[in-house]
Amino acid sequence: MSDKKIAIFGAESLRVYKRLLGYSARYWPVAVAAIVGMAVDGGTLGLFTQMLRLIIDKLFAQKDPYLIFWMPIWIILIFLVRGLATFASSYGISYIGRNVVQSIQRDVFAAYLRLPAPFFGKEHSGHQISRITYTSEQVASASTDALKVLVTEGVTVLSMLWVMLYNSLYLSSALLLMIPVILYISSVVSRRYRQISRRIQGMMGSVTGTVDETVSAHREVRIYGGQQSAASRFTQVTDRARYLNLKIAATNASSSATIQSVASFALAGLVFLASRPSVINSISPGVFVTVLTAMGGMLPSLKRLTNVQAGIQSGLSAAESLFEVMDMPPETDRGTQVLERAQGDLRFEHVRLTYPRCELEALAGVDLHCTPGTVTALVGRSGSGKSSLVSLLPRFNEPSSGRIFLDGADYESYTLPSLRRQIAWVGQSVVLFDGTVADNIAYGELVGASEQDIIAAAEAANAMEFIQRLPQGIHSPIGEGGNMLSGGQRQRIAIARAILKNAPILVLDEATSALDTESERLIQQALQRLMRDRTTLVIAHRLSTIEHADQIAVMDQGKIIERGTHAELTALGGHYAALHRMQFNERPAAVVVD
Repeated sequence: MSDKKIAIFGAESLRVYKRLLGYSARYWPVAVAAIVGMAVDGGTLGLFTQMLRLIIDKLFAQKDPYLIFWMPIWIILIFLVRGLATFASSYGISYIGRNVVQSIQRDVFAAYLRLPAPFFGKEHSGHQISRITYTSEQVASASTDALKVLVTEGVTVLSMLWVMLYNSLYLSSALLLMIPVILYISSVVSRRYRQISRRIQGMMGSVTGTVDETVSAHREVRIYGGQQSAASRFTQVTDRARYLNLKIAATNASSSATIQSVASFALAGLVFLASRPSVINSISPGVFVTVLTAMGGMLPSLKRLTNVQAGIQSGLSAAESLFEVMDMPPETDRGTQVLERAQGDLRFEHVRLTYPRCELEALAGVDLHCTPGTVTALVGRSGSGKSSLVSLLPRFNEPSSGRIFLDGADYESYTLPSLRRQIAWVGQSVVLFDGTVADNIAYGELVGASEQDIIAAAEAANAMEFIQRLPQGIHSPIGEGGNMLSGGQRQRIAIARAILKNAPILVLDEATSALDTESERLIQQALQRLMRDRTTLVIAHRLSTIEHADQIAVMDQGKIIERGTHAELTALGGHYAALHRMQFNERPAAVVVD
């Protein structure tokens, strides 16, 4: 690494560390008390070491009666003060550290809530979870724990150095042997810690991601006999994490061993200097023991000061990763107009969409008009662009070119929150949260809904027939992701949520697939009520469910290749007619297009 790179690296580390300490600065009264405690902790040890000269030369050699009486009392007082200082510093640092971690976790989570949808597709969810659960914990090492070591051990080293110089400048010259080597070791170790710590952050994300995938897909793992494959993959990523952590341990061990070896030369030099014929008679036993003890007491502190680089570099590496996410720009909202209640007139004009790092167009010039209160069905094989088209409505993605109009105005002129209030979404993959039935129906901005409105929405969704059988009715917990409910029950909860929102635009992504006949019948009835007087876009896999749609758009390779009613498209004898004929000829076996 060149000198220029090292300088830049140091400046960047300083910038990150200052920002990190900004979180600790919020608790400065506690920090002041803790730092005073650290200083007293280190200083009292130096004071006790200085008293050794009095104990040896005055108390034992001269039998000073004053010291015989007072010395035990002084020792007790010194260590009582040190005990109080240790408690203040340890508790204070822990208090600050926990608050710093919580503040950073909140800031990262807040960043997740405002980042654009494409961010969540760029990396594994395990890395995103790991930032909250693992990486944020590492910053405590740099912002608080490392500070404790630096202050306490730093004051200890300075107080021991003062004891050595005060008692004998001549004997203290042996310490000069250690200083250049220790400084060199610290610089080498610091760079190595930083490099390894960055790789550890990534590996912990891989470990979290592997566990998350396996736990989420535990049924598929068992059905397809993937236990061995999952175990091998987990072993591979944990082996890599273990290897990197052992490299940290090896760096720690080698730096400690090197410092001990250097210290042995310094101690040997001290004995050599004290035993010279011209000196040995002029130095009292108390002076020699005090200087020797001070140098010996300094060594553990020097080792800890060197090893604290591990915590600092790991924390700085973690902080860089976290600050990078916090500093990412939020999803773009150029809208200035607040939309109160849309009529639901939707128009797509020459809309194209190309995803980042993808050469093929997901949408290749789509023109579509959905008049208020009508049902538009989108059909076509997988990858034809149906989901890409509807994902543009809440502006999860932005068109690469072309325009989308809502009620005659460019939909980008509306503020994002007001635009999204106009849209209700019921998908094939229902998303429920760990809570009660009522919590999941009245979710987000609907949280203020009355119990009467929640029950009315549940009844309209044909959900009360099973909700009333639950132990606590709408206040019954449903488990993580609604795992205490069946697929049809979860789907009806999602429909009840959309009914309660009462949005003028509705998106249905095959809301009845993979359900039993009874559940499908109940859900179809609920959907008919939900679609009434709303502009509805339906992604249809089963053509039998959209025969009464006001218009059907057949998509292929990002384009609309046919458009019309069921009767018109069937009479046309084109792509839709072929799909319809294929589905109904194959019944009751195959029923899906995708």
